[in-house]
Amino acid sequence: MEETTTYTAFHGHQRLATGELRPLLTQLKAQQEQLGAHLPLLIFEDRTGRQVDFNLRGTLEEVLEREAPLPRKAGPGRPKLGIVSREVSLLPRHWAWLEEQPSGASAALRRLIDEARKQNPEQERVRQAQAAADRFLGVMAGDLPGFEAASRALYARDLAGFREHSQPWPEEIRAHALYLAAPAFGPETAPAPPQASPQEGNHDPVAPRL
Repeated sequence: MEETTTYTAFHGHQRLATGELRPLLTQLKAQQEQLGAHLPLLIFEDRTGRQVDFNLRGTLEEVLEREAPLPRKAGPGRPKLGIVSREVSLLPRHWAWLEEQPSGASAALRRLIDEARKQNPEQERVRQAQAAADRFLGVMAGDLPGFEAASRALYARDLAGFREHSQPWPEEIRAHALYLAAPAFGPETAPAPPQASPQEGNHDPVAPRL
């Protein structure tokens, strides 16, 4: 089953909401309209911790159609796989081996990556959680006291050390970092973040909640 992608929006040090993209954009657009001004936001993809940008200009319908269009029914033929092309640098012997594979070089590389991910799924989850928390903190806490020591504790899976060095930080930054890092520290380390409403027509303001 495909993992659901969620996003988290911050306004300064305040965590506004976490949710799937369409409900989240709906709430952010409603709050922006309620304030009657541009709402400076930082939005992160939770799985990777990467910062992402969405254009909230226009009506809600225009925003959703542009930034989170609903999937359209596929026509006849092979389904789209969402393949992304990027440059890969290999030695000649690696290319020679790949070219000998009956399925082709790209399919062989995908198969090797999938097999490597399946060998130790727990280690893969820990690595992804550490990377996501580290990326998020690099943006939100890079200038805060204790950042480097907290980062070392994150990769050492030292929960007590992380809590100690992140104690002076704004609570919602600290809480979200623990949420992202939960597979590395343990699932009991942080509560789930506030969820964006599943009702896209709900224009109530987003209330931060830990």
